[in-house]
Amino acid sequence: MELAGCGPQKKRLPDGGPDQSDSAKFSEFDEKTATDMWTYHAIASVIRGHSVLRSLPQIDADRIGLTGISWGGYLTCIVAGVDSRFRLAILVYGCGFLHENSVWLRRFEKMSPAQRERWIAQFDPSQYLCRVKCPIFFLNGANDFAYPLASYRKSYDHVPEEKWIRIEVRMKHSHPDGWAPAEIALFADRIFKGEPPLPKLGPIQRQGRRIRAKVTAAVPVAAAHLNYTLDSGRWQQRRWQTAPAQWNEKEHLVEAELPDPPPTAFYLDVVDKRNAMVSTPPEILR
Repeated sequence: MELAGCGPQKKRLPDGGPDQSDSAKFSEFDEKTATDMWTYHAIASVIRGHSVLRSLPQIDADRIGLTGISWGGYLTCIVAGVDSRFRLAILVYGCGFLHENSVWLRRFEKMSPAQRERWIAQFDPSQYLCRVKCPIFFLNGANDFAYPLASYRKSYDHVPEEKWIRIEVRMKHSHPDGWAPAEIALFADRIFKGEPPLPKLGPIQRQGRRIRAKVTAAVPVAAAHLNYTLDSGRWQQRRWQTAPAQWNEKEHLVEAELPDPPPTAFYLDVVDKRNAMVSTPPEILR
C-alpha cells in the first residue's frame, strides 16, 4: 500500500494526509490532534483496505494476511493487534520499544517527558503486540541499523500466541533483501494452503556452557548453527560469528557449546531440506 500520501509517480495527492517523514512521525501532538498523525492515518488505511478486500466476491476473506517491511513491519505490529480479522502477520525489521533502543533515540530525547509518554502510549507497537491473536512471524538481521536486537526480542516476547522468529547474521536492510527470505511464502503457504510448516524451536535450555533447544520439524532438518557475539555496546556494530551446531535427530534437539569467553548474546537456528531457516529468540546477556 502507498502510505506516504502520494499517487502515480510518487507525486503528493492534494488530500493525501500526513507525509512519511520522520519529522511527521515524531511531531508533537495532543489528545485532539492524535488523529492527524501519520501512524494513525496509515493504520486506518490498512484496516479500511482490508475491509475493501473482504467485500470483494473473488476474495476469500478467510485467507488474508498482513506483511510489511521496515516502517511497514512497524505498522504490521500495530495492525495485527488492532484488526483481529487477519489470518497471519509477517513483519520484517520493524518492531516496538523504539523509545528504548532504535535509530530514532535522538527523536525521543528531544521530546518533553509528557510528549514522549503520549507517543509511546499511542504509537509504539509495544502497546499492541500483546493483543495479537493470529500466527505471527518475525524476521530481522542481527545488526539491523534501525531496529536493534534487544528491542526485537522484547517485541517477540510481548506476543502471547503462536509466533516464529528468523534472525539472520549480516542481513541487509532494504526492500529487496526484506522480500528475499523464502520462509515468508512458506509461512503463508502453511496457513493458506496446508503446506508443511516451518520448523519450530522451543526455548533454549542451558547447563553450564552447553545449550540445546527442542525442534519440531515436518520437513527433515539439514543443518543447525550457533550464532553468537562476544561484543557489547551498540547492536549495529557488534560482530557476529556462526559455528555448526549438532542436530540430534533421535531426540529432535539442536545442541551446541558456548565459546569461552562467554558470548554477550547468542541464538540457535535450524535449516530444513527446503533451505528454510528459523531460529530461537536471541539470548541477551549484555
